Amino acid sequence: MKLITVIAPSAALLAMAVTGEGMTNDHRNFTERGEMNAVCRGALYLSLAASIWGGTYVASKYALDAVPPFTLLFIRYALAGIVLVWLCRRQGIAIVPAHAKGIMFLIGFAGYFLSIAAQFIGTKLSSAHLGAVITTLSPIFQSLFAIVILQEKLSLKQALATAVSFSGVFVIVGLPDSSDTAVPLAGSVFLLLASLFWGYYSVLSRKASASFPPLQITAWGILVATALALPTVFWEWGEWQATALYSGTMLFSIFYLSVISTAVAYLYWNKGLALVPSHEAGLFFFLQPLVGSLLGWLLLGETLTVSFLCGSLLVIAGVYWAMR
Repeated sequence: MKLITVIAPSAALLAMAVTGEGMTNDHRNFTERGEMNAVCRGALYLSLAASIWGGTYVASKYALDAVPPFTLLFIRYALAGIVLVWLCRRQGIAIVPAHAKGIMFLIGFAGYFLSIAAQFIGTKLSSAHLGAVITTLSPIFQSLFAIVILQEKLSLKQALATAVSFSGVFVIVGLPDSSDTAVPLAGSVFLLLASLFWGYYSVLSRKASASFPPLQITAWGILVATALALPTVFWEWGEWQATALYSGTMLFSIFYLSVISTAVAYLYWNKGLALVPSHEAGLFFFLQPLVGSLLGWLLLGETLTVSFLCGSLLVIAGVYWAMR
C-alpha cells in the first residue's frame, strides 16, 4: 500500500507539471489543446512506468534471495504474458501481428530479452553502483537511434535538458570510485549493451506504434521474450527450491515484478512512446534512480542525503525544461 501511495500521486503530479495540464490559455486553439492532451497522457504514462521500475529494486531484493535471476525473469514474463493475453482477448486485440513481424520480434528479442539478460549478467560481473550509472545511458542511445531510424531531429534544448537530467543521476548515485574500476571489463560491456538494446527497443516501439496498438506491441514482445527465456530455466534448475515461493513477501514481490513492473509498466512505457517524441520520452527514464532511492528510504530504511535532493532537482528540472 505504501508503494502505491508514493508512486501514483508523485508520477501524476510530475506529468501534470511538465506538460502544464490544468492551465488555461484563451489563445490556444483546438488542435493545440488536442496535442497538449496527448503529450500530457504520454508524460503521465512514462512517469508511471519509470516510477514503477524505480520500485523494482525493492521487490527484486527479496525475490533474488530465493530465485536465480534468469528463472525469475522467465516467471516474471510468463505471468505478465498471461495478464497481457487476457487484456488483448478482453479488448478484442490480436496477439500475433499480421505484418511487420520482424520489427515486432526485435522488440521482444532486443528490448525484453537481450537488454534485461545483459543487465543481469553485467550486474553479476560488476557492482550495483556501476550498473546504476551505466544503465542511465539508455536515453542517450534512444536519442541516437531516434535520429538514425526515425529521423527525429535533436534540438539544442533537448540535448541540454538530457545533459541536466543525466548530471542529476550522477549526483544521486555518485561517480564511479576505485572499487568500480576493479571490476572485470566484461561487466561494464554487458551493462553498456543492456542500455544500448533498451534504447534500440524504445525507438522500435515508437515506430511500431504507427501500425499497432501499444497493448499488442507489449503482449507480443513479452511472449517472444518468455519463449527465449525458457531454456535458461533448465540451466538454473538445481539452484533453487520451489518451496522458497511459499511466503507472503515472496509472492507479493513476484506479483509486483510480473504484473506491476512488467505487464503494467511496459504497457505504459509503450503508450508513452507512442505519444511523446523519443528525445523527450527518454528523459523520463532518469526518474528511476530518484524513485528507487525514495522507496529505499521509505520501505528499507535507507538514508536520503543532500546529494539525493540536489540530484532529484536536476532530474526533474531537465524533464520539465524539455517538455515545456
